[in-house]
Amino acid sequence: MSTPTPRDLFARFQRNVLAGEAGLDEGMLAENVVVEQPFAPAGHRRTEGRDAVLAMTRAGREALPLEVEEIRDVVIHETAAPEVIIVEYQMVAALAGAGTRAQAAFVLVLQARDGRIVRWREYQDRAAITEALT
Repeated sequence: MSTPTPRDLFARFQRNVLAGEAGLDEGMLAENVVVEQPFAPAGHRRTEGRDAVLAMTRAGREALPLEVEEIRDVVIHETAAPEVIIVEYQMVAALAGAGTRAQAAFVLVLQARDGRIVRWREYQDRAAITEALT
């Protein structure tokens, strides 16, 4: 089996999310992975290390009362560095118990090394997410 590319890792993220799981799993993360969310609340903008990232993503998934129905409008941009891609996408979800659907835009900078994610920088439409949850 060949080493997963950044595109392969993003596809795995999509499958995980659509299956109702945390998007990032242990097998796709380097030990020293760094996740950055520049527009997140203070104290949640940078998470370092596989165990901390897994704990953060699991807690985040459990806290959100939604079921992701689709990830659409995916555009993947290659960069001059073959280990880095930039991904634009929309996530569409149904809010549990509310019977409503919402969507939010995301931009992701994903860097992989040796088939594992070493950096995940995610920009979320936090206003759309907040509006959907209130």
